[in-house]
Amino acid sequence: MAFYFAQINVARAKYPLDDPRMSDFIENIPGINALAEESPGFVWRWVEEEDNRTVEVFGDKALVVNMSLWKSRDDLIHFTYKTGHSDIYKRRKEWFSNLETSHLVCWYTQNVEIELEEAKSRMYHLECKGETPYAFTFKSEYSEKEVLEYLAANPSLL
Repeated sequence: MAFYFAQINVARAKYPLDDPRMSDFIENIPGINALAEESPGFVWRWVEEEDNRTVEVFGDKALVVNMSLWKSRDDLIHFTYKTGHSDIYKRRKEWFSNLETSHLVCWYTQNVEIELEEAKSRMYHLECKGETPYAFTFKSEYSEKEVLEYLAANPSLL
């Protein structure tokens, strides 16, 4: 079975989303989402019935959440740093403040969609245990084999 590369990215807005200081970011969201969907390796992204920019996920209305699945880590890294997304990414400090916890967690999955509860569990795991094959950041390059071995050794994570 094939694995997909999953990610959840969380950012805390410096201002309310309807504040004029956030307008350039907000206005770019549809184009960035379209760019992602057209990018090589894109599989899926989280879209709530409501606008997911305003869905309260972690008990904080200022958090903006993005979740997506890619065919590979390299596909996501290419989209993040080598497309028009990088122009917005470089400006993130204009709109978002630093979080005390990790803002990004990645993992491999065989599912074709990510459940929000699973993503939250992976973020919690990363926060408590650090980077493992179960939950990691771009800094780590775990293989699918390492993921399977880690899950076999830690069946409670299944």
